[in-house]
Amino acid sequence: MSLKTTLLLLLGVLERSLAVSSHHGRSMPGSPYNISTDDKSLQKVVLKAAYSFNNQSNDAFLFKPSAIHRAQTQVVKGIRYIVDFDISRTVCHKRNKNNNLTNCDFQPAGRLHQTFRCHFEMWMIPWTNENKIQVFTCGP
Repeated sequence: MSLKTTLLLLLGVLERSLAVSSHHGRSMPGSPYNISTDDKSLQKVVLKAAYSFNNQSNDAFLFKPSAIHRAQTQVVKGIRYIVDFDISRTVCHKRNKNNNLTNCDFQPAGRLHQTFRCHFEMWMIPWTNENKIQVFTCGP
């Protein structure tokens, strides 16, 4: 049997086994999978998203995450996080240079209360200490 034939045979077997595993509801290697919204790494990623949002925002107040609706990770030459979350205005002014969002309460219901729904995708490569924001969109 030639090398080319052997490789084609192996690819066929691999393709069939992947199709069978996805057919029975199991996730495929390299595909995104759901993670708990309480995951410690996810909490750090969402906090990085909030700091990024605040750096780009012209708002007088800081925003911080208020709810996580969906969270997934994907292992692809690092870890990719895919998150849908809410970010809400706090009572902390940007001019006070208070960067610790844990000490900032949310704005009470009223005219200053504001919340955005965000979709965030970040690719982290731990061994190079790199974090790349791939997608970050927010809307009412």
